[in-house]
Amino acid sequence: MKLALFNDNRLGVVVDDSTIVDVTAALPQHDTGLGAGFWVRLCRDFAELRPAIESAVSTGPRHTLTEVELGAPVLNPTKVIAAASNYTEHIEEMSDKGLPEWMLESDVFLKAPSSIVGQGPITLPALDAEIHYECELAFVIGKGGKDIPVESALEHVFGWTILLDITERGKGDRSRRKSYDGFTPIGPWVVTADEVDSWQDMAIVMRLNDIVRQDVRAGDMLVSVPQIIANASRVMTLNPGDVITTGAPPGVGKIESGDRIDAKISGIGQLLIDVR
Repeated sequence: MKLALFNDNRLGVVVDDSTIVDVTAALPQHDTGLGAGFWVRLCRDFAELRPAIESAVSTGPRHTLTEVELGAPVLNPTKVIAAASNYTEHIEEMSDKGLPEWMLESDVFLKAPSSIVGQGPITLPALDAEIHYECELAFVIGKGGKDIPVESALEHVFGWTILLDITERGKGDRSRRKSYDGFTPIGPWVVTADEVDSWQDMAIVMRLNDIVRQDVRAGDMLVSVPQIIANASRVMTLNPGDVITTGAPPGVGKIESGDRIDAKISGIGQLLIDVR
């Protein structure tokens, strides 16, 4: 099931390449306050809510995707957790930039949830530094937990999505350089975990101005999705609705005003972002 948030955080199911069905009525409560309680409950209790949502697909109002405004398909997560240095070739391309050794080791760090946007555009801040793209496979936590075992980690995944980890290159803390407003485009929707047989087989392809810049298989990452979940949960409790992104594939580079990013992940869809 492809779940999207649209038009002031109404819940929609995308049923084909052009149609979204408003299934908000299937939710036991739809509050759009700062706490985003309905979204957290959906992530946590999806198995329980799914029958009502599926029923609403046949009766809910239908719109073409061009008629609605899609937002980011996540709402006020408590955390955006990012994996660092998770593809060998990306580590190699960054090692030539004189980074300290610790920045080339696998780890996790945090991005500000306030940096999340939907389909953009990205507005570049006035900085005397290059701004780079990183197209990544990301997922949303359903069942939360602490000290989650690797063997059961995928049971905590609510669904999968595309995330762009926009980055100010330079010195200083990762979290600051990656947390400017608009630096975390996510979308276009979340594909629920039951729709993905093998996350390892997902193809991640990103084009900048129609030129392929990143092209990998998710299974090429050094630290697997289950291991990322286990590692992160040893440090911090994972909450329903939290977002975890799996690290930059090789081929990162500079973006400038006027550029267009075309990010695709097989089994999920396409995220188009303009830069201004």
